[in-house]
Amino acid sequence: MEQQDVERIARATLKELGVFGVVLSVVAEGEPGHWRIDIQGGHGPGRLKIRCGAGSSAQWVRDQIFEQYLAQS
Repeated sequence: MEQQDVERIARATLKELGVFGVVLSVVAEGEPGHWRIDIQGGHGPGRLKIRCGAGSSAQWVRDQIFEQYLAQS
C-alpha cells in the first residue's frame, strides 16, 4: 500500500468519525508497511500508528484507524 492510499483512507475514515478541518500527514515508519498518521487540530488523538502491507485492504486500514481513534479519544 502506498502513502497516498493510506492518506486517502485516513481522510475518509476521519470524516466518518466526524473529524473535520484537521491537517493530516502520513509518514512511513521504519519497517515496510508501518505508517504513522499525525493529526493536527481537532479534539482526538494527535498520532495513530497502523500496519498494512501490499495485500492489505482499505477496510483493514479503516478498522485500525477507527479502533485507535476511538480508544484514544
